[in-house]
Amino acid sequence: MSTNAADPLAALASLPGVPEAVDSVRTAVDRVYGHRVMRRRSHEVTSEAALRGARASAALSGADWALEEVRRRTDFGGDPEARTVGAALRLGAEAGQLLSIWRQSPLRVLARLHLVAAADSAAGAPASGPASGAVGRPRQAGEGVEEPLIEAPLPDAAEMAGRLEGLSGLIVAGGEAPALVTAAVVHGELLALRPFATRNGLVARTAERIVLIGSGLDPKAICPAEVGHAEQGRAAYVAAFEGYLSGTPDGMAAWIAHCGRAVELGVRESTAVCEALQRGAA
Repeated sequence: MSTNAADPLAALASLPGVPEAVDSVRTAVDRVYGHRVMRRRSHEVTSEAALRGARASAALSGADWALEEVRRRTDFGGDPEARTVGAALRLGAEAGQLLSIWRQSPLRVLARLHLVAAADSAAGAPASGPASGAVGRPRQAGEGVEEPLIEAPLPDAAEMAGRLEGLSGLIVAGGEAPALVTAAVVHGELLALRPFATRNGLVARTAERIVLIGSGLDPKAICPAEVGHAEQGRAAYVAAFEGYLSGTPDGMAAWIAHCGRAVELGVRESTAVCEALQRGAA
């Protein structure tokens, strides 16, 4: 991600195809917020969106469970897939508690998200996970990363720390970029940097969600982009992310459009929930 312009995120918003993606997302979000069910039962839609978003994020990280299995289960210890689903659920619950901190201290929020996501490792779950000292802090020189799906070259610890500070500075400074653009860049940069020993994909998708909620685009957290990312498929997710990694205008625009489509698919999911609630089927 280049930061050589005064407001690089706003500059990305003018790339070909990005204004159309931003407008399309805004229209879709406004439509679901106008659904009659949202007047009195929005909390139910929010809860369902969190569950479905967590299930989808876990699927992208290799634990592709049926929604009803996630809903039914109470024990997420033991095998690696269960721990991944449990981590995604914990992150979904935590995200709403961190909105007020994000704009002032995004690095603190990211550390907290990793602490929550890797709680099973910190508590001494077997493993394959990081040592407890690596939980809730960025990785250091010589420490590796365990991250399903993302196989891109890993920046060294010094480069990662510098770019993470740069991302934090952009968030704290604010700017004119639409929420979709900021959310896509936060998501993409965290995937690229993989700042933690584990759970980077889960953390990146939760950070994207925090941006979408905190920006005011989706204040009631009913548009789970994670659902859309999973619905488009892991191959499409990786291909779009490679566009982000390229740093080219076309690649960046394709990644932002991919994230926009993910939000729209999340809107579609919550619209279906609204319809089911209206019929008394949910």
